Amino acid sequence: MAFFVGVLLAVFVVDGPWEWVVVAAGAAIELGEAGFWWRWTHRHVPAVGVETLLGRVVEVDRDGWARVAGERWRVSGGAPGEQVRIVAVDGLTLVVEPL
Repeated sequence: MAFFVGVLLAVFVVDGPWEWVVVAAGAAIELGEAGFWWRWTHRHVPAVGVETLLGRVVEVDRDGWARVAGERWRVSGGAPGEQVRIVAVDGLTLVVEPL
């Protein structure tokens, strides 16, 4: 948007060599803004998908299920009442290992 405004200013308002300065300033602002927003959006790893479950510590209930992030998952590899770490997700089953 800044580049577009710079071009419009250069065409309709500014005369002489200042046209290039205005266009260059608009382009610089546009590149700086694009770089800022790229860094802003890439500073955190997305927190979606089953990959976010890996490494979490949960407790297996007496039915062989565990509650993770508000959802109940079937557990493979853990005894009831045991604290376990999630190492993989196989379909709708959590593969866990004891701590």
